[in-house]
Amino acid sequence: MTIAPFDNLSDMFSRPKKMDRDDVTTAVSNTFGCLTFTGDVMLKRLSEEVFRKLQRTMTQGLALDPAIANTVAAAMKEWALEHGCTHYCHWFQPLTGSTAEKHDAFLAPDGHGHAIARFSGDELIRGEPDASSFPSGGIRDTYEARGYTAWDATSPAFILKTNGEATLCIPTAFVSWTGEALDKKTPLLRSIQAVSHHAMRILKIFGSDKGVSQVITTLGSEQEYFLVDREFFRRRPDLEICGRTLLGAASPKGHQLSDHYFGAIAERILGYMSEVERRLRDLGVPVQTRHNEVAPGQYEIAPFFENANVATDHQMLMMHILRTTAPHHGMECLLHEKPFAGINGSGKHNNWSIATDTGVNLLDPRDEAHTNMQFLVFLMAIVRAIDIHADLLRASIGSAGNDHRLGANEAPPAIISIFLGEMLSDILDQIERGQPTSTKQGGQLDLGAHTLPQIPRHSGDRNRTSPFAFTGNKFEFRALGSSTSIAWPNTVLNTIIAESLDYVAGRLEEEAGTRPDHGKLEDAVQTVLREIVKDHRRVVFDGDNYDEKWHAEAERRGLPHLRTTVDALPTLGSKKAVKLFAKYGVLNERELRARVDVLWKQYNTTVGIEARTLVMILRTRVFPAALRYQTEVAHAVAAAQAAGVDFEDTWGQLQDHVRLVDELRAGSTLVAREEQQAEGIEDAERRGLFCRDKLIPAMQRAREAADSLEAVVPNDLWPLPTYSEMLFKR
Repeated sequence: MTIAPFDNLSDMFSRPKKMDRDDVTTAVSNTFGCLTFTGDVMLKRLSEEVFRKLQRTMTQGLALDPAIANTVAAAMKEWALEHGCTHYCHWFQPLTGSTAEKHDAFLAPDGHGHAIARFSGDELIRGEPDASSFPSGGIRDTYEARGYTAWDATSPAFILKTNGEATLCIPTAFVSWTGEALDKKTPLLRSIQAVSHHAMRILKIFGSDKGVSQVITTLGSEQEYFLVDREFFRRRPDLEICGRTLLGAASPKGHQLSDHYFGAIAERILGYMSEVERRLRDLGVPVQTRHNEVAPGQYEIAPFFENANVATDHQMLMMHILRTTAPHHGMECLLHEKPFAGINGSGKHNNWSIATDTGVNLLDPRDEAHTNMQFLVFLMAIVRAIDIHADLLRASIGSAGNDHRLGANEAPPAIISIFLGEMLSDILDQIERGQPTSTKQGGQLDLGAHTLPQIPRHSGDRNRTSPFAFTGNKFEFRALGSSTSIAWPNTVLNTIIAESLDYVAGRLEEEAGTRPDHGKLEDAVQTVLREIVKDHRRVVFDGDNYDEKWHAEAERRGLPHLRTTVDALPTLGSKKAVKLFAKYGVLNERELRARVDVLWKQYNTTVGIEARTLVMILRTRVFPAALRYQTEVAHAVAAAQAAGVDFEDTWGQLQDHVRLVDELRAGSTLVAREEQQAEGIEDAERRGLFCRDKLIPAMQRAREAADSLEAVVPNDLWPLPTYSEMLFKR
């Protein structure tokens, strides 16, 4: 199996519907994953009949045959024991945003004083962790403890090694005793299924459904991160507790020279990256790209494309490996969206597409895009979805951390719009006027030197400022935060696109029927496309999203501008959202409202933790250091005065310093008071508003005083590693 380059989705990670045993052997020999229960591992340990049944579940989304569970479990246990596993766990993704696991030993007493290795099909398929202590948004009370994990056979099991201990990890869904989803995987799988169902209706109309059993969504999610020396990390309580610096004066040099971006990778960093990639390859996570990012100390890793469910699991594994590998190299990995103020923050670029399970990318425009009616239908269905549900998409990437990043000149603004590029925007113009008749071509670039080749030029440029940009055969959703799971944003994205595919399929069926002839289909497509272009083109913007003029233009167009998480979260609880998620079977009303409740609590709790951490640092570290320096300056003033020396400059320095110390004292007192007041507000939304409008500005004022003091207090007295030290020691 050949894995496509990152920017070419035409040969994306997907298997044909039918593969014989030799095909699979060939495919596996060219892929990674020695610690992943898939491919050659299954071929060696399962009978051909069991293998084919399991493959049908994994590649076609068919229900798992329970009769094979014991056979698969026995093979999985044997494989795990050979790799040194003593325990297994159901690996799931609760609403905390991280992963969870409860380890159970393979060994069990046999009743005769000995131990046997036991792992049954029932233990593979179902687990029963405590569901009372995870965030549930009211679905579970403390006294209601029963929850279930259910094996997700479409995502390969893997062996995770930590400090010499090996554990078999089985990806699972996590639900309540009532059957309601308590995790991020279950609604993601439901949303993928909804997209497939309505996309298949459109393929049927076009006669493109022959041999296709399902439509899959695919992802390739780039990950940005920072690395800092572990010595510095341990001396920064804000980094240890909050993942970001809550104070810190700007370094004289940041990323003004752009010399770090794509620069030569330092030897120590390259060693770290190499170990990360090796560990990920062992786990079957296919990664391709590594490079320096914009800010000093910032880097990026990018995977190949996979189906969305597996890609989401692999994203969680990638973050785990990034974090746990860093200490081996004397560093810490920071995944927060804004670890350092004033320089580029970190995000995830969520590259999303849609394909048949036979490997056809439905967002590939081909050379003559204006004649590719099926592509244009899928494209415009997505444009319609983003326009109608821009508020929900914005809310899906909301977090306290991402609020520090969105809207700055480093990340897309909080206004959700689509970049299509010159070629597709020209086709939209043609659709509005009538029937499209041509496609703009890119041609060749002559670089002017005989030793350099002519290179093919794309028909349009790329736009790095757009939050949702078409990049040739996929959409790049660039607004995701670096620390968060990609499951929830993709659940929302899939759901709004499923709704739009449903609408477009219905309109085409209304205009032309389910199996129309070519002429009738072409007329129906033209009618529906013109309607969508007319009603929803307002969301398409190909210019500079950072430009303030665009913000004003977006307002004139009626596009929502939800600047903060506090502005965005209420949209998820709206009647429109409740109806949408329920209609497509992704989340019922209780499940959706539970997630909104959890998101509010996470926002409020995060801000509260940061406020208390800031007060602690100011009072126990910064303030004592500032007083020590004040004492030194005061002694210098007194000595100068006693010697009859003109001490006007030193006296002015002392006065300025005393003023800053007073501002620091007042600032820390205000933060502590506002945080206490926030704690007393029971209503989550009101508390969020208070945090945004009162507590966060108070924290910023206190920080400004501390940063001003850092600029004058001698380095030997300052109690915290500085930005210059943390960003440039590599």
